[in-house]
Formats: sequence, structure tokens, C-alpha cells
Amino acid sequence: MINNQNQHIYVCSDAVGETAEAVVKAAMRQFAFNQVKLKRYGHIKHEDEIIAIVDEAARTGGFIAFTLVQPELCEMMKEEAIRRGVRAVDVMGPMMQAFVDTFNDSPKQQPGLLHTLDDAYFRKIDAMEFAVKYDDGKDMRGLQLAQVVLIGVSRTSKTPICIYMAHKGVRAANLPLVPEMNVPSELKVRPDGLIVGLTMDPEKLASIRSERLIAMGLPPGSRYASVERIEEEIVFAQSVMKKLGCEVIDVTNKAVEETAGLILSRIPESIASTSS
Repeated sequence: MINNQNQHIYVCSDAVGETAEAVVKAAMRQFAFNQVKLKRYGHIKHEDEIIAIVDEAARTGGFIAFTLVQPELCEMMKEEAIRRGVRAVDVMGPMMQAFVDTFNDSPKQQPGLLHTLDDAYFRKIDAMEFAVKYDDGKDMRGLQLAQVVLIGVSRTSKTPICIYMAHKGVRAANLPLVPEMNVPSELKVRPDGLIVGLTMDPEKLASIRSERLIAMGLPPGSRYASVERIEEEIVFAQSVMKKLGCEVIDVTNKAVEETAGLILSRIPESIASTSS
């Protein structure tokens, strides 16, 4: 097994570099790296910048992930990497070539198109602000305005899922369910939109809550993290979800992205169109 201490990965782009970084981070989750140094170089414009980056990668034994849409920079990266014996992964190249080969078209070769300030960009910003404003039942008006409302007991990933969907331009709000709380009328009389209930295995949830308490400097053995209390909350939450007739997703062994994908696929076309 290769020693994965202090490994270096270089992300390079003639734009911001977020696309390549996102791909690298997605791949990193599949490996047990302890100390990976991820270094991003954006807005690359000159060949000498590429030479310097490849030189650094050669010295540290790292590899390069790049998104360079300018042909001369892309070729320079490939040639210099081969010359120095450095692995360089062209993140966008194969996909762009597939478009060329399949649709007989040519790329615009313009860096940064992912971040163009178009309607989709502003929808995403609006959805992000919405998710923060109406998180955790802060303002019940959000239950009426949201395209998707998530309900469930504490620590079932409601907030991160809402944030993830906001990145897709979907306005999502969430509401924690506890036995001591009355279900707000705003949830019962939603004119449209989707309501999804989230649930989790009590033992797993107890572990997550205990870790949360420790992170906050509180004793992990409080009633909040006890299986008995969690089972009581889940029974109450299930009764609410049954009355609402909403779909319930068990998030016990699901990543945020997976759960969000399931929810997004269930948004009715009539509702989804309001975000476009």
C-alpha cells in the first residue's frame, strides 16, 4: 500500500478551477488519504505558469488535474507533464471531444463559461439565500414559499440537503419535528410544492448526536442523544409524515448528494418550472 501521507494534488485552470477541484474531491472520498495537500491555480494565461506548476508537481511527486480550454495552454500542459514525468489529468478534454465527435460542433474555447452571470446563476444565489433564511423552521413563511420542504427529527441531514438543492436552483426549506412542538398550519395547507420526510436508524442517529454534543463541548450522554428519546421523536415524526401523506426517505446509509438526487427527481414538472 502506497504511503498516502503528505500527498500533493495540483488543480489548474484558465478560469476559476472549481470544476476540476470538485472532481478531485469527489475522487478523494474513495481513498483513505490522511494529509492531502490540494493546491489550486486559477486564471492561468501564460506558458511559463504551466512550466512552474509542472516543476513543482515533479518535485513533490504529485499529479495535476486541469481544465484548460485554450488549446495552446492545454497542449503545453500535456507536453510539459510528459517531459517531466508528471501525471496530468485533462478533466474537461474527453467530454468536450465527445461533443465534437457526436454533434460535429466546435467548443467556444472561452474560459469561465460555467460561472457566467446568467439566469441560472441568479436562481442559484436566490435559492442559497432562501435556504439560509428559512433553515430549521426559523420563519414559517418559508414553508409556503419553498418548492421543497424537508421534515424530520434533528440531525437527519435536512440542512445540508437543502443547501445542496439550492446549488441546483431549488428553493428548499426544512422543519425539525419534536413531540413537544405543534405542527404549524403553514405545513398543513401548502398550496403546492413537495414535502419529503427524512428518517434514520435510531442507533446511527444516537451516534451522530453524541458526536455533535462532543463537538459543542457538551456531555455526550444527554437525553438528546439517547436511543429512547430518539425513538420517541421518530414515532412522532412518522405520525406527522403519515398525516401529511408525504414520501419518507431513510437517510441512514445515504450521502447528502444521493438523497438530494432522489428528492430532485421527484419534483413535479409544474413546480420545477417555477425555478427556470
